[in-house]
Amino acid sequence: MNTATAMGKPNAFPPGRDWDLLVIGGGITGAGILLEAARRGLKTLLVEQKDFAWGTSSRSSKLVHGGLRYLASGSLRLTRDAVREREALLRAAPGLVEPQGFAFADHGTDIKRRLGFLAMLRVYDMLAGRREPHWERPESFRMLAPNIGETDLAGGIRYTDAKTDDARLVLRVLDEARAHGAVACNYVTVQALVRDGGKVHGAMLRDERSKAETAVRARVVVNATGAWSDLLGGAAGGSAPDRAPRLRPLRGSHLVLPAWRLPLAQAVSLLHPADGRPVFAFPWEGVTLVGTTDVDHAEGLNSEARITRPEFDYLMAALHAQFPQLDLVDADVVATFAGVRPVIDGGLHGAPSSEKRDHFVWSEPGLVSVAGGKLTTFRSIALDVLRHVSQQLPGWQLRAERGPVFARVSVPARHDLPPGVLRRLAGRHGAQAKPLLLAARVGELECIPGTQTLWAELRWAARSEQVYQLDDLLLRRTRLGIQLPNGGLGQMARIRAICQPELGWPDAHWEAQERRYLAEWRKQYGIPPAA
Repeated sequence: MNTATAMGKPNAFPPGRDWDLLVIGGGITGAGILLEAARRGLKTLLVEQKDFAWGTSSRSSKLVHGGLRYLASGSLRLTRDAVREREALLRAAPGLVEPQGFAFADHGTDIKRRLGFLAMLRVYDMLAGRREPHWERPESFRMLAPNIGETDLAGGIRYTDAKTDDARLVLRVLDEARAHGAVACNYVTVQALVRDGGKVHGAMLRDERSKAETAVRARVVVNATGAWSDLLGGAAGGSAPDRAPRLRPLRGSHLVLPAWRLPLAQAVSLLHPADGRPVFAFPWEGVTLVGTTDVDHAEGLNSEARITRPEFDYLMAALHAQFPQLDLVDADVVATFAGVRPVIDGGLHGAPSSEKRDHFVWSEPGLVSVAGGKLTTFRSIALDVLRHVSQQLPGWQLRAERGPVFARVSVPARHDLPPGVLRRLAGRHGAQAKPLLLAARVGELECIPGTQTLWAELRWAARSEQVYQLDDLLLRRTRLGIQLPNGGLGQMARIRAICQPELGWPDAHWEAQERRYLAEWRKQYGIPPAA
């Protein structure tokens, strides 16, 4: 397939090659499968119909957590696995996956509920192999959560989880997979699965950059499209097997506020005054994130998910209840974002929050599909998928041992950059951190105002990270689109000066991309109009 184009960098797609594994879906699940298959010697290709992490994996709550509420619902196995993977990611990717303290205010909660929560946290600590104090008196709790409501404040509970940049986590996993010989291409759609006698043998692919089509053969195809798995089933020319689970797409929506408007030293968890659901706010990449809703997503999956006005008002009501003295208003919100979770339908017809977050893998000849699961457990999901793959690959046995998630990366100390900046670059960019620094020009090792992103990261993304649309650059390679007012419009002139020459876009193409990006941003990431 010839993917070269004047309007974007070519995909690294080698023509005329057969593969052991074709992975369809470029979110965290597909990326994890690509990495674990490649490091175990399989010739593996991944294709994504839009951009890497375009769907759920750039619109999550940015938390790498064990899931306290899963523990509360009795899902000990899921919690244990998630806690283990959280600790592995903290060790393997400092600067990308970082500890995050949580504070939970106790406004006169009855003593039984408080003791039950503290007992659950002891189990949580035990699963992680750590121990820390959890109860804080009112005086010390106010230091952890300034601006907290004072009415009936009895104290608070604190615990530790972790946070990440979810889109950069996907890109780091893909880059690690490439180091093991894997190939990953964005903007490549599956036109149809290729079958022979009822067995899947590959797929007909279309490169959306060049519009070229080609048939690719693979010994096994993996459907890792998450909430979109039913749509791929239609491309297969048949219905899903009886053992395939029913999906219940659930939308989680979030608000982004400037850190100065909602300053937090810790993440703050609270129970929503309307329905008792947990809501959180925490510091992230120079801003404050607030989330999340959990509602059935009835809209089509081919258009981007966006927050609704009722969801917006719901999250604002939680902030008003927890931080009444801040008098937050709609104009304080910099951006919003929403993602669709591919949750397995438990068939209980209960509230969305009651659905479990387990994953499910099912197979038919030549095709293995996976849905459900959590960002934190992407490696466990990948290994489970490969167990099913191994049953269809005679002569290949899965080595199930778990080494470090990523290869060790070291970035030499520099007198002109603080150690924290180097740590962040190493975590987010892995082995590419050194060439990124070498590519930087004068003034590009400074942070973009209001963010922790260096100007040099924009140059490197435009040069080397398969950017095809402007939103790839501003919403996933960097997160400027949700960190800066109006999607980053105020910094667009310098962004253009750095990135347009690297991308090779003529003036007319850049201007068309800018118009398209800003229109989409207002629709999908802006504040929904009041009723």
